[in-house]
Amino acid sequence: MLVTLGTRRLKLRPFRVSDAQAMFDGWASDPEVTKFLTWCTHDSVETTRQLLEKWVSEYKKPERLNFAIELKETGELIGGIDVVGYIDGPEGTPVIGYNLSSRHWNKGYMTEACRCVVRYLLDRGYQKVRIDAMINNAGSNRVIQKCGGIFQGKEEHHRPLKGDTVEINCYLITNDSFIQG
Repeated sequence: MLVTLGTRRLKLRPFRVSDAQAMFDGWASDPEVTKFLTWCTHDSVETTRQLLEKWVSEYKKPERLNFAIELKETGELIGGIDVVGYIDGPEGTPVIGYNLSSRHWNKGYMTEACRCVVRYLLDRGYQKVRIDAMINNAGSNRVIQKCGGIFQGKEEHHRPLKGDTVEINCYLITNDSFIQG
């Protein structure tokens, strides 16, 4: 689904294949960012371009929400946030995933983007939104808590593209727990 959202500082827009170089340079090639993701560090901009081609083709699906995070002031692409899946199908609970260029960590951008997407999903009638974070990803856990995430417990999560299993913290955000900011 092609949707554009905005916050005070950010534009959340559909990815374009032409974003490949900015995404590669910004975070896809950065092992400090990708160590927390389900996909591996990209070794070439071509790998990033191929991933973007896949994502762009998936916008045809009504349940597919995937946003490039762009700074309004400069137009710089700094990260991404998307619904990575749904628990119990597209009418069930959306699960959000995100990533951000390490140059832009600790500036509140991801909290701002996350609140925007959670609000959008809750306004569309979803009763809750799930967000998971690796237990050793302190920044991501803080983002979720600042959005009103209620800790549900820990789970083992297998990352098939990386061939490992990691422990994650699982959170739910509901209308009652959501912190607008």
